[in-house]
This record gives sequence, structure tokens and C-alpha cells, in this order.
Amino acid sequence: MKFDVAIVGSGLAGLSVALHLAETHTVAVIAKRALLDGASSWAQGGIAAVLDSHDSHAQHVEDTLIAGAGLCNEAATRFIVENGSTAIDWLIKQGVPFTKDATTEFGYHLTREGGHSQRRIIHAADATGHAVQTTLEQQVRAHPNIQLFEHHCAIDLITSDKVGNNGNKTPGMPKCLGLYVQDESTGEVLTFTAQHTVLATGGAGKVYLYTTNPDTATGDGIAMAWRAGCRVSNMEFIQFHPTCLYHPYAKSFLITEAIRGEGGVLKLPPEAGAAAGTRFMLAHDERAELAPRDIVARAIDFEMKKRGLDYVHLDISHQPPEFLKEHFPTIYARCLTLGIDITKEPIPIVPAAHYTCGGVVTDMRGRTDLPGLYAVGETACTGFHGANRLASNSLLECIVLGRAAAQDIQTHKQEAVPELPAWDESRVTNADEEVVIAHNWDELRRFMWNYVGIVRTTKRLERAQHRIRLLKEEINEYYTHFRITPDLLELRNLVDVASLIVNSALSRHESRGLHFSRDYPDTLPQALPSVLLPVRKG
Repeated sequence: MKFDVAIVGSGLAGLSVALHLAETHTVAVIAKRALLDGASSWAQGGIAAVLDSHDSHAQHVEDTLIAGAGLCNEAATRFIVENGSTAIDWLIKQGVPFTKDATTEFGYHLTREGGHSQRRIIHAADATGHAVQTTLEQQVRAHPNIQLFEHHCAIDLITSDKVGNNGNKTPGMPKCLGLYVQDESTGEVLTFTAQHTVLATGGAGKVYLYTTNPDTATGDGIAMAWRAGCRVSNMEFIQFHPTCLYHPYAKSFLITEAIRGEGGVLKLPPEAGAAAGTRFMLAHDERAELAPRDIVARAIDFEMKKRGLDYVHLDISHQPPEFLKEHFPTIYARCLTLGIDITKEPIPIVPAAHYTCGGVVTDMRGRTDLPGLYAVGETACTGFHGANRLASNSLLECIVLGRAAAQDIQTHKQEAVPELPAWDESRVTNADEEVVIAHNWDELRRFMWNYVGIVRTTKRLERAQHRIRLLKEEINEYYTHFRITPDLLELRNLVDVASLIVNSALSRHESRGLHFSRDYPDTLPQALPSVLLPVRKG
């Protein structure tokens, strides 16, 4: 399998890179499931960009910096924001059916979400991610220079030091030459050779028991880059979305931020007794329901724990039914199938793990520490999101950095990559007890939820660290002796990511943004990122 560029992941970031490169390069897109099964398709709210004359880049930058609690990289923030309108123009030219509004100067409806000072969220009703993904998918499938590998699991990156060829003049720093990938249908491990490899595998929400993320969000790219010798930053900042539908038959169904942007209010449910029906956000922040996500999530968590509640209510039933059906058709239809009519009654919700603000350290062209290796989207840490992602900034970053990475790749002269060794499984056997994987997976997600959740303590983090150490030993032994399976690969990546999250959280002796510690409730005067450096030979 020889390509100019191998892209791992088929979300908005990965497909953006592929389409920008396809005219000049041969491209492989490797998807763990079907092409549309990633988190991008699940994004409801929209894409933040300055598209109206009443708005400005300075305001969008300021809103992002405030939400990021002092940890945003200002240069990266300005770069991404200032390229926002170009990114939206590109999507419109691809045919993305954004919701139109003839009364606005731009011609499209712009909504507002928590933390934004202006209406700047362009959207396709309440299923923006799906609209964008299906549009780009059609073009990717039709392009002759793009080859798709669906239901293929990435295993590990191949670096020049592992094959006896440094291939790079930087002392001590190897080069990425490709990766090993397992075909799920046959179990065969394929060797992908590429001059440039792009990690666009999304986040790591599945490390937690409750998440809005799809099953594919197992931190694969972050774990692979870490094992290959790349720095990882700000992994303690896991965004918990405040409003995930609470229902026994609803799995990971997100209630978009735009519900609150259009007037939805948070109230206590009947189980709160005399306080039932009471709005509570004003007691936590003067911005009430439009406060940034970390504040809203902590407020809900506080009220639930204080009153022994399993959920709270999000009520937008005061808006006209026609308005709700037009702007939130997906949410209206899904809730109705579960017996909840959002035009007449509130929605039961709970917080859930939603977005990984940290990731593989990159520059503004998506370049990692490893020559030949790029990371884009939720897998990467550009410094754009800081300690807390501003709503609808994530898809913006995917498009802008996807294009920037592609442009950087195009500046490199295409060179041949040496022959790479085939995958060696001569010393492994079939697993005798696969129940070990299921048990470890369940244990990991439960203690991460209980010990490394919205509110943390040093003791809880140390307990999690101890359990991770034991799990790593078991999983590595299993990986060494038995043939790999997709479940084993995901579990191996999840335990590596869990370790990164816990170690980052233990290193931060303050509360900032999404990281709140009862042992260190104050914020330090100087904001510094947490950067973990892997041990490299030499």
C-alpha cells in the first residue's frame, strides 16, 4: 500500500486534507468504521466564523481567549479566526446546504451559542456536521486519486528508527514513514507506506462512561503519536457537554448548545421537591444559560449532587412550535420517538464527556514533532481551544487546519519512501479469553468517570493513576502474546490516553477552565500549558 499521503480518520479534518491534496497527490483515507461514523457527523450546532458586518475578527478572538481561560495560543487563535470566512466559502462551493435567511446581509441564518458575543454560527438546521460530511463524502468517493479503506483499524506508526533508517538529518529525531493497519473483515495487517501521514482520528470521549461521542472516539491518533515520540499537551482539559439527553433508550444523544442560544433555560426537575421548576444558572453565573460550557456543566453537576438528582431539565417549550420544528428538527424528532414533546415539555439532560481540548502538539500547519507526521482536528493541540473550547469552534479548526496542512504538504518535493517490513505475528496466538478486554474496558471507563470527571481531587487522580498502571501491564501483556483485534487496539489506545489525562491533571496545581480541583480551587496568576514529553532513545 503505497501513497503520497495516508490520512487516518474520515471526519471533517481528514476529508478536508484529502480534497485539498487530491489533485496533486495519491491519497489513502483510512476509516475505522464507515466513512460517516466519526464525531463530525454528530455535530449539531454549526461552525463559528465572522460572516456579518456587525461582527469582527477581534470580537471572535476575544470570545475564544476568554473561554480558553488564558491558555489559548493567541497567534493560532488569530490565524484560525481570520481564515474562517474563507473556510465557509469553500464549504459553500462544495455544496453544503447551510440554512438560508434572506433577511441577513450574508444570506444565511446565523445563530448564537454560549460564550459568543455575536450571532456568528452558520449551520444546516440542527445537523450541521451530517450535512457537511455527506457533502464532502460524495466528492471523496468520486475522486480517482483518493482510495478509501473503510473498516480498517490503525495499529501504530512506522518510524525510520524502527526500520534501521533514520532518513532525517535531525539528530535523534526519526521520520514517519507510514503505519500498520488491520483490515477488520479479514484480520490481515497491511503496511501503508507514505511520505506524509496525517492523524485525524478525533478525540477520546469513550475513555469515559458517559459521552456524547460515537464509539470510534478512542483517542487512537493521540496514543499512536505519543508512542511514536510526539509531545502531547493540555490533556486534562476534557470538555463535558452540559446537555446530553437523559433517557434509558437514548445513547449519546447530544442536545445542541443552540437550544440555550435560542432561549432554552435550565430548571430543576420534579424530584427537587419544593424547588422544582426553578431556574438555577443565575445563581452560578451572571450570563446564566449562555455561560461557557465548563461553567454550565459544573453548575449542573453541583445541583445534581447537592439535591441527589439523576438529571435536570432544559426547557425551550415557551418558543413557538413552528420555530422549534424548523430550527431543531433532529432533536424534535428524536425526543418525540422517546415520548418527549419539546414544544410542550422540558428535556431531561445530564452532562457527558464531549470534547478533548488537548492532543498532539502541532504548529499552525498541522506539523507534529515527527517529520512526515501531521495531526489535525480534535487529535491535535494547536492551542486554539486553551483550557475550554468555545462552542462551534471545533469544526472551524478542522477546515482551516486541514487546508493549512495540505498546503504545507504541497510545498514538499515528493520523494520515494524505502520498503517497510511487513507486520510480524509469528510469535503470537489467538486469544483464549477475550472477556479480559471487555472487563478492562468497562473498569477503565467507570473509574475515569468517577475519579477524573467534572470535579477532581488529588486522591481520586492518584487512585486512577494506580489502576491505569495495573491495567497497562495487563493490556501490554495481552497485546504481546495474542493476535490483535479492533477491541484490543482501542483498549490499548484508551489506556494510554487515560494515563495522559491523569498525568496532565496531576501536574496542574490550580483550577482553570475545564480542570477543576477541590485541592487547588484557585487559579494561578500565570497560565501555562501542560506539556508531556515522551522518553526517546538518544
